[in-house]
Amino acid sequence: MEIKSARFIISNTDVTKCPSGNLPEYAFIGRSNVGKSSLINMLTNKKGLAMTSSMPGKTQLINHFLINDAWYLVDLPGYGYAQRGKEGREKIRSIIESYILNRYEMTCLFVLIDCRHEPQKIDVEFLEWLGENEIPFCIVFTKADKLGPVRFKENVEAYKKRLLEDWEKLPPVFYTSSEKKQGRTELLDYIGSINDSLENS
Repeated sequence: MEIKSARFIISNTDVTKCPSGNLPEYAFIGRSNVGKSSLINMLTNKKGLAMTSSMPGKTQLINHFLINDAWYLVDLPGYGYAQRGKEGREKIRSIIESYILNRYEMTCLFVLIDCRHEPQKIDVEFLEWLGENEIPFCIVFTKADKLGPVRFKENVEAYKKRLLEDWEKLPPVFYTSSEKKQGRTELLDYIGSINDSLENS
């Protein structure tokens, strides 16, 4: 799939104020500083579409971007930013859960995981929560260019092994590097295939 247009539509904290209509939505989420904004900019080929920051926890809103006038890419707040404080974390958790559980248009959730780290408890618990609530999701390993091929493979396999302790099988898995545009074609083709199936259903 080729992205011909991508434009910001709205930011808010209330799922009921998300865009009306029935266009499919593909939401991106991950721990703070996982490289979400960089990935979104890479996918859309628009450097400043999503605001990137060296400060974790920058995204605190539900951000809708209209792609090709046909579907929405949704940038969700990052979870698990410790320095936000308990009240701040609860507020963000409420925004995230409200969107994921109540947004009928959300077609698939892409959960971003930094490939440089060992399996993190907060990621594993979040994926389990998605499974318990029967939310369709994919796993997207980010920052693949930051590791050598051997270490990258070891880390990814360790993550898969940990997840298979709780899951019978894994959802679709993608490997990305925003700097090298790795995984862009695979992710966009996956979204395109879902859009095609929705049109033909």
